Amino acid sequence: MTGPTDPASPTALSAPPADEAREPEGTAPLPAPADADADADARIRRVRRIRRALTAVAVLAAGVIATAALNSGSHHGYLDPRTTDPFGSHAVAELLKERGVTTRVVTTAREAADAAGPRTTLLVTDPDRLGATQRGVIRSAIDLSGGRTVLLAPSSHSLTDLSPGVRTAGDADTQHPDPGCSLPAATSAGRADTGGGLRYTTTLPRATACYPSAGDPTLLVLPTGPTGGDTVVLGSETILLNESLADEGNASLALQLLGSRPDLVWYLPSLADSDPDTASSDENKSLLELVPTGWSWALLQLFVAAVLAALWRARRLGPLVTEKLPVAIRASEATEGRARLYRKADARDRAATVLRAATRERLAALVGVPHTQAHDPAALAPAVSARLTGEPRDVTALLFGTTPSDDAALVALADHLDALEREVRTS
Repeated sequence: MTGPTDPASPTALSAPPADEAREPEGTAPLPAPADADADADARIRRVRRIRRALTAVAVLAAGVIATAALNSGSHHGYLDPRTTDPFGSHAVAELLKERGVTTRVVTTAREAADAAGPRTTLLVTDPDRLGATQRGVIRSAIDLSGGRTVLLAPSSHSLTDLSPGVRTAGDADTQHPDPGCSLPAATSAGRADTGGGLRYTTTLPRATACYPSAGDPTLLVLPTGPTGGDTVVLGSETILLNESLADEGNASLALQLLGSRPDLVWYLPSLADSDPDTASSDENKSLLELVPTGWSWALLQLFVAAVLAALWRARRLGPLVTEKLPVAIRASEATEGRARLYRKADARDRAATVLRAATRERLAALVGVPHTQAHDPAALAPAVSARLTGEPRDVTALLFGTTPSDDAALVALADHLDALEREVRTS
């Protein structure tokens, strides 16, 4: 016979699982003042840690934003003469300035055409980006200006309008080709980084072909119109980049191609001058592709800092240790409190289920039924009935029956289960 304080005994109405049990009002002792003070101190420490972490993140974010703002004036873009990044062209612009060449940056085809003239070199940094209207404007400037026009790595998309009679011949596989021509600018510069881009072919008379790769030139100089101007088609923009200007004869070739006139118009096509097909391809880019490289590195640094902060402040997991409870509660009080919770919630179904389940497990051990079959009516009910004497009883209804309709029926069920277990134990 189980004692009255056994949480699994029928007379105790059984204890609910830990996640369902709540201490009823008035049954649990209040925490000691020392415990309340300790909880308050712990909360204060947590708030302070959170504030320190938020302050550190705010300072780091402010530093990143300030750095980006301070550097925004000197970081413009690829092949920009104002940019000192490895992929800018500030170095060649400074060298030209020392030689008396004035550089003017424009962003529209109309500005570029208006600035072109006999004393001007017009550099088009991205011919393939231009729309049909813009290509027509630049072509008119080439024919009428009488100056020099330099086209950087134009493909068949733009060559048809900007330089008829020139075709692409594929990619250049020679990184540093020799001049291979009598052009003074090429012979004085020597080997240069004109490879790695495109090769060209042309049938135009008086065209000068230089820096061949696989038999086709990567640099063409073409006379333009009756005004005495010329057009330079260069298959690679490498010689103008800051990071490669000092390699081979890049600086010499760049200065001679761009410094033959006192004025240089540096045309960086804007989005407004873009070909609709090119613009639509930009619109199809993902968000990450549109984020500038500098901001991507900044976000990566923030992520690494956050991970390191999390590892620094994370809870260290160690072996389990026993901890003394601040208050000792007798089993009878816990049982009574949980029973009151059942009653307050009208959880007769849950109480009856727990009572029957606990009784079935104890009876299975008494009558020799395996634990895995303790809740099987076909295995448990016959074994229990065989241990009973007197009038036959419906053991199945008692152990596996329906939910009691009221509290009185629940108390009666507990009594019947207790009596059945007692009889089996004494038989």
